[in-house]
Amino acid sequence: MPELPEVETTRRGIAAAMDGAVLQGAVVREARLRWPVPPDLAERVAGLGVRRIWRRAKYLLLDIGHGHLILHLGMSGSLRVVAADTPPAKHDHVDLLFDRAGQQYALRYRDPRRFGALLWQPGELFAHPLLCHLGPEPLEADFTAAYLKQMLLGKQAAIKLAIMDNHIVVGVGNIYANEALFRAGIRPSRPASKLSRPDCQRLVAAIQATLTEAIAAGGSTLRDFVDSEGKPGYFQQRYFVYGRDEQPCLQCGNPIRSGRLGQRSTYWCTQCQPR
Repeated sequence: MPELPEVETTRRGIAAAMDGAVLQGAVVREARLRWPVPPDLAERVAGLGVRRIWRRAKYLLLDIGHGHLILHLGMSGSLRVVAADTPPAKHDHVDLLFDRAGQQYALRYRDPRRFGALLWQPGELFAHPLLCHLGPEPLEADFTAAYLKQMLLGKQAAIKLAIMDNHIVVGVGNIYANEALFRAGIRPSRPASKLSRPDCQRLVAAIQATLTEAIAAGGSTLRDFVDSEGKPGYFQQRYFVYGRDEQPCLQCGNPIRSGRLGQRSTYWCTQCQPR
């Protein structure tokens, strides 16, 4: 599933192309995504200019004045800017049609598994139930060791599950939680409440470094993800632990261990993550 680095890579890829774009309408070939695409989408967006394309957690947000389009890539979704007359492929479900400098384009949403979403939110954006209870962004100033320590007080859940909780911090999905915990030297199963202030400092720094490097690498491509130009990410070539069970640790040489936490695959090194 695309995580924060993949979504941010997509945002950056489409933002320049859609800067100053005026939406002309939409073509919905398949409305049955995770939630139905609004049946009047074309009428809602026609004639409106794209003011801003930004990201909150794993959601892409298109500000078009009196409302926002909320896009989620699901497990296999991707967005590309193509010429408006480009023939659609099998899983190209929605086109947002727009004009830029007299040229006709489409922002094309492809999603083979149809677990993504394209929703409309009029008025106040953060009144939407998907957005109203999210924690801070991990790469912004309010995600600090002091904040994390406070949020972990009394939590007996494993620290890996805690940092994947969007109420605590957004965008730290399974891959990057594994990688950040390795960098911080913290075992994924450790009870969250047991982390000290120095532990939290190391973990915040590790989360931020991991996500920053992943964005620079264009995210990870394990199966479906491609960016707005159809290119895969390559951060998976830099994994320390994820998917490397029984392979030697790149730092100490001991075999990487694996298990499951919260029904998610989990990887760690017993030597480098002793506590």
